[in-house]
Amino acid sequence: MRLERRSHVPLALAATTPLAAVAAALVLAGAFIALAGVSPLTAYAEMLRGALGSRLSLTEMLTRATPLMLTGLAAAVAFRARVWNIGAEGQFYAGALLAAWAGHSLLAGWPAPLAIALLMLGGMVAGALLLLGPLALRLGFGVDEVVTTLLLNFVVVLFVGLMIEGPLKDPMAFGWPQSVPVPGDLRLPDLVPRSRLHVGLLVALAAAAVVWLINARTVWGREMKAAGLSPRAAAFAGVSLPRTLVGVALLSGGLAGLAGAVEVLGSTGYVTTTLSPGFGYAGIVVAMLAALHPAGVVAAAVFVATIFVGADAMSRATGVPSFIADVIMALALLSMLVALLFTTHRIAR
Repeated sequence: MRLERRSHVPLALAATTPLAAVAAALVLAGAFIALAGVSPLTAYAEMLRGALGSRLSLTEMLTRATPLMLTGLAAAVAFRARVWNIGAEGQFYAGALLAAWAGHSLLAGWPAPLAIALLMLGGMVAGALLLLGPLALRLGFGVDEVVTTLLLNFVVVLFVGLMIEGPLKDPMAFGWPQSVPVPGDLRLPDLVPRSRLHVGLLVALAAAAVVWLINARTVWGREMKAAGLSPRAAAFAGVSLPRTLVGVALLSGGLAGLAGAVEVLGSTGYVTTTLSPGFGYAGIVVAMLAALHPAGVVAAAVFVATIFVGADAMSRATGVPSFIADVIMALALLSMLVALLFTTHRIAR
């Protein structure tokens, strides 16, 4: 028995692979829930009720899904071209910090639409520049970007802590470690009245549409795919790998930085070292569950947000620890990796 690469992947198989992976993860996690003495069906029903059962819970779930869409897109763009960007968490914080600083110090008093657009663009630039360094080390010296991007996450978070305890500390926060706030008129408008859901959701959906157009309708999108499938073949066909990968880094890091800027401008108004509960790392799970497809990223982000928001309500109702959400995500990622293997390969004698 051996694994043999498929010459053609059926569309139905590719479409059902993520669903099968999610189902397998829920079944496996259900075994752990059952060990806690709770019916898995009851627990999952409470989870859905906690994430979708009311106007408040639904808007909170979509608010949580917004940065996940953007960090998921960041991971999907990079992984499609075999740029292993594990640094979306640091790029998220870089975009958030720049948005908070520029919104408070540089653009206060500017016309709101122009200032908000510039702040989001600044967040993208900060995230993009943070990824260009590891890519330059890879192209110039062959340094593995998995290590450099991962380590930069900790460097950036420590730098954020330094800034919000020093030059950017809010004097009105009564000693609480947070940055100076963005003026209220530079915040993103609410999408639903009396909720935390903001226009950032539309920004994330627009970003997914733009990434899809780039992938499906541009030469650069085809070059990114070729670089990911076979760098040597792409170079032989005339694709400039350095130019293509620099573009990938700018887009991927920019999307992660945009996620941080949108979170500050829409949800919090300021930066803390706990601004992200792991959006950058969860974006990797989102991208893998979506099989790196932009439309799938939107659906996967909603699924992941549903799990995390609903886990708290489930925990209160059933007593199962809310950490089961992390277990489900880990199992979903592992299941997806196995499912992708059998999507592109088959067992042959």
